[in-house]
Amino acid sequence: MSKPKDVKSEALRQQGVLHSRPQDVTDPLFQAHEFFDPRDLIQVKYEMLRRVQVEGLSITAAAAAFGFSRPAFYQAQTAYQRHGLLGLIPQRPGPRRAHKLSSEVLDFALEQLAKNPALRAAALAASIEEALGVIVHPRSLERALARRQKKER
Repeated sequence: MSKPKDVKSEALRQQGVLHSRPQDVTDPLFQAHEFFDPRDLIQVKYEMLRRVQVEGLSITAAAAAFGFSRPAFYQAQTAYQRHGLLGLIPQRPGPRRAHKLSSEVLDFALEQLAKNPALRAAALAASIEEALGVIVHPRSLERALARRQKKER
Protein backbone atom coordinates (compact mmCIF):
# COMPACT_ATOMS: atom_id res chain seq x y z
CA MET A 1 0.00 0.00 0.00
CA SER A 2 1.53 3.32 -1.04
CA LYS A 3 1.66 6.32 1.24
CA PRO A 4 -0.85 9.07 0.34
CA LYS A 5 0.80 12.11 -1.24
CA ASP A 6 0.98 15.18 1.00
CA VAL A 7 -0.29 17.89 -1.34
CA LYS A 8 0.56 20.82 0.93
CA SER A 9 4.13 19.67 1.55
CA GLU A 10 4.62 19.22 -2.18
CA ALA A 11 3.25 22.72 -2.88
CA LEU A 12 5.51 24.23 -0.21
CA ARG A 13 8.50 22.36 -1.66
CA GLN A 14 7.77 23.63 -5.17
CA GLN A 15 7.59 27.21 -3.86
CA GLY A 16 10.87 26.76 -1.98
CA VAL A 17 9.31 27.42 1.44
CA LEU A 18 9.07 23.92 2.93
CA HIS A 19 10.62 24.02 6.39
CA SER A 20 13.45 21.48 6.44
CA ARG A 21 13.10 20.88 10.19
CA PRO A 22 9.41 21.21 11.16
CA GLN A 23 10.01 18.90 14.13
CA ASP A 24 12.15 21.67 15.71
CA VAL A 25 9.12 23.99 15.99
CA THR A 26 7.97 23.54 19.58
CA ASP A 27 5.81 26.65 19.91
CA PRO A 28 2.44 25.69 21.50
CA LEU A 29 0.35 27.28 18.73
CA PHE A 30 2.03 25.11 16.12
CA GLN A 31 1.39 22.04 18.26
CA ALA A 32 -2.26 22.71 19.14
CA HIS A 33 -3.87 24.47 16.16
CA GLU A 34 -4.29 23.08 12.66
CA PHE A 35 -4.00 26.57 11.11
CA PHE A 36 -0.39 26.88 12.25
CA ASP A 37 1.70 24.55 10.10
CA PRO A 38 5.33 23.93 11.14
CA ARG A 39 6.12 22.85 7.57
CA ASP A 40 5.37 26.37 6.25
CA LEU A 41 8.67 28.22 6.63
CA ILE A 42 7.16 31.66 5.93
CA GLN A 43 4.44 31.20 8.54
CA VAL A 44 6.96 29.93 11.11
CA LYS A 45 9.33 32.86 10.57
CA TYR A 46 6.54 35.43 10.55
CA GLU A 47 5.00 34.08 13.74
CA MET A 48 8.45 34.05 15.40
CA LEU A 49 8.95 37.72 14.50
CA ARG A 50 5.39 38.62 15.55
CA ARG A 51 5.78 36.89 18.88
CA VAL A 52 8.81 39.04 19.70
CA GLN A 53 7.41 42.31 18.29
CA VAL A 54 3.82 42.09 19.55
CA GLU A 55 3.92 39.78 22.54
CA GLY A 56 7.34 40.77 23.85
CA LEU A 57 8.80 37.26 23.88
CA SER A 58 12.58 37.33 24.17
CA ILE A 59 14.55 36.75 21.00
CA THR A 60 16.32 33.77 22.55
CA ALA A 61 13.04 32.13 23.60
CA ALA A 62 11.36 32.83 20.27
CA ALA A 63 14.27 31.50 18.25
CA ALA A 64 14.34 28.32 20.31
CA ALA A 65 10.55 27.79 20.15
CA PHE A 66 10.54 28.16 16.38
CA GLY A 67 13.62 26.04 15.72
CA PHE A 68 16.04 28.79 14.75
CA SER A 69 19.27 30.23 16.11
CA ARG A 70 19.49 33.83 17.29
CA PRO A 71 21.53 34.83 14.20
CA ALA A 72 18.81 33.27 12.01
CA PHE A 73 16.22 35.32 13.91
CA TYR A 74 18.13 38.53 13.21
CA GLN A 75 18.52 37.61 9.53
CA ALA A 76 14.76 37.02 9.26
CA GLN A 77 14.04 40.26 11.10
CA THR A 78 16.29 42.28 8.78
CA ALA A 79 14.85 40.62 5.68
CA TYR A 80 11.31 41.31 6.87
CA GLN A 81 12.08 44.95 7.68
CA ARG A 82 13.62 45.50 4.24
CA HIS A 83 11.25 43.49 2.03
CA GLY A 84 8.16 42.52 4.03
CA LEU A 85 6.86 38.97 3.69
CA LEU A 86 8.82 38.47 0.46
CA GLY A 87 11.99 38.90 2.49
CA LEU A 88 11.16 35.73 4.42
CA ILE A 89 11.35 33.58 1.28
CA PRO A 90 14.73 31.82 1.22
CA GLN A 91 17.12 33.10 -1.45
CA ARG A 92 19.86 31.18 -3.17
CA PRO A 93 23.24 32.04 -1.66
CA GLY A 94 26.06 33.47 -3.69
CA PRO A 95 26.45 36.07 -6.41
CA ARG A 96 23.56 36.66 -8.80
CA ARG A 97 25.78 37.49 -11.78
CA ALA A 98 29.39 37.32 -12.92
CA HIS A 99 30.44 40.13 -10.60
CA LYS A 100 34.17 39.92 -11.35
CA LEU A 101 33.64 39.96 -15.08
CA SER A 102 32.57 43.58 -15.43
CA SER A 103 32.38 45.38 -18.76
CA GLU A 104 35.85 46.77 -18.10
CA VAL A 105 37.32 43.29 -17.61
CA LEU A 106 35.57 41.87 -20.68
CA ASP A 107 36.61 44.86 -22.81
CA PHE A 108 40.21 44.32 -21.73
CA ALA A 109 39.94 40.60 -22.57
CA LEU A 110 38.54 41.36 -26.02
CA GLU A 111 41.34 43.86 -26.67
CA GLN A 112 43.90 41.22 -25.74
CA LEU A 113 42.21 38.68 -28.02
CA ALA A 114 42.14 41.21 -30.87
CA LYS A 115 45.92 41.62 -30.52
CA ASN A 116 46.51 37.88 -30.22
CA PRO A 117 43.62 35.63 -31.35
CA ALA A 118 45.58 32.49 -30.37
CA LEU A 119 45.60 33.54 -26.70
CA ARG A 120 44.17 30.77 -24.49
CA ALA A 121 41.81 31.37 -21.57
CA ALA A 122 44.40 30.58 -18.89
CA ALA A 123 46.90 33.08 -20.33
CA LEU A 124 44.12 35.63 -20.78
CA ALA A 125 43.06 35.19 -17.14
CA ALA A 126 46.68 35.70 -16.06
CA SER A 127 46.97 38.92 -18.07
CA ILE A 128 43.70 40.18 -16.54
CA GLU A 129 45.06 39.50 -13.06
CA GLU A 130 48.33 41.23 -13.88
CA ALA A 131 46.80 44.29 -15.55
CA LEU A 132 43.59 44.77 -13.55
CA GLY A 133 44.22 42.89 -10.32
CA VAL A 134 41.10 40.74 -10.81
CA ILE A 135 41.38 36.99 -10.42
CA VAL A 136 39.04 35.14 -12.78
CA HIS A 137 38.75 31.46 -13.56
CA PRO A 138 39.60 30.67 -17.18
CA ARG A 139 36.33 28.76 -17.70
CA SER A 140 34.27 31.65 -16.28
CA LEU A 141 36.10 33.95 -18.67
CA GLU A 142 35.32 31.67 -21.63
CA ARG A 143 31.61 31.59 -20.70
CA ALA A 144 31.43 35.36 -20.24
CA LEU A 145 33.12 36.01 -23.57
CA ALA A 146 30.76 33.58 -25.30
CA ARG A 147 27.76 35.38 -23.75
CA ARG A 148 29.13 38.76 -24.84
CA GLN A 149 29.73 37.55 -28.41
CA LYS A 150 26.26 35.99 -28.53
CA LYS A 151 24.70 39.32 -27.49
CA GLU A 152 26.60 41.20 -30.20
CA ARG A 153 25.25 38.99 -32.99
